[in-house]
Amino acid sequence: MVRTQLYLTRQERDGLAALSLATGRNQSDLMREAVDRLIEQFSAQRKTMVLDQAAGIWAKRRDLPSVPRLRSQWDRG
Repeated sequence: MVRTQLYLTRQERDGLAALSLATGRNQSDLMREAVDRLIEQFSAQRKTMVLDQAAGIWAKRRDLPSVPRLRSQWDRG
């Protein structure tokens, strides 16, 4: 692990201390969990954003072959 210094407001510090007492977990563990959740949430949002931006990017291309025609050539029936 890497040591990191973090400045909290008095309200954040008091809330974190209360949560630590209520859960029996130390404040460092709670902060690491919060950071992990934020990273996970941002990663999921970023993935959705990228997929949304990529949706339909080839829709107006006229130089691509017809997918239904290609698929019909693959049909065995």
